[in-house]
Amino acid sequence: MTTTPAYAVLTTTTDTEEKAGALADAVVGERLAACAQICPVSSVYRWEGAVVRGQEWRVDFKTRGDLVARLAARVGELHDYDTPEVVVVPVTDGSAAYLEWVSAETAGD
Repeated sequence: MTTTPAYAVLTTTTDTEEKAGALADAVVGERLAACAQICPVSSVYRWEGAVVRGQEWRVDFKTRGDLVARLAARVGELHDYDTPEVVVVPVTDGSAAYLEWVSAETAGD
């Protein structure tokens, strides 16, 4: 049995800061996330049979749990990777004021 968390953080990565910013602007603008944090990361991963190292930009989207499916679909539409990272972590607790802000700044039903 799967339950939907009240809040979640969806993470993706991309290869430039500009693309990360464009993803963040679109998603926050569409109110699918209240905010997005963009951080440079060094990634090591397997791709097409080889170990690859690269500089990427991680984007963490803060959202309501009931918006995760829509947010994941939108990130997939906007992303230019063949297989974009889309990882969702439930928020189990947090500042009540912050979580209320996340609710207020994301799309209504």
